[in-house]
Amino acid sequence: MIHKSPLRFRFRDLDPGDLYDVMAIEMASFPSPWSRKLFEEEIGRTFSDAVVVVEEPGGEVVGYTICWIVGEESHLLNIAVRPDARGRGIGRALLKECLRRAARAGARRIYLEVRPSNQQAIRIYRREGFRFVGIREGYYTDTGEDAIVFSREMGEEDAG
Repeated sequence: MIHKSPLRFRFRDLDPGDLYDVMAIEMASFPSPWSRKLFEEEIGRTFSDAVVVVEEPGGEVVGYTICWIVGEESHLLNIAVRPDARGRGIGRALLKECLRRAARAGARRIYLEVRPSNQQAIRIYRREGFRFVGIREGYYTDTGEDAIVFSREMGEEDAG
């Protein structure tokens, strides 16, 4: 029987040196990836939490998330995990880190959009307490696909 060692990783703020790895994950994850310039802009924004997750030991970037926090609202803009690292709980851990940072910054509600075809993400969001809010028709201009809008209230337990 093969035993895998437990997954060890840590979160840190996105750094310009991470952009090569982040762009590789972005391009492997989305039909219309964000540009490098968009990620560069997130690094300097005071209302943006741009976070990477790195595997330990080694420090390889295996995922990232971008969350905006404005007043009492947060918005999850982007989240992705390197294809060969998926299915190990990293996406869910990134989501929880986004929630933790938003709650600590005073956010009381978080919103996100997701493609209806992304059933794996939808399952994670529902498990984490997100509820259907509505549909944005034709939201994804690359495919014309609608976006499902989810939202979730946040409380002190999220700041943990």
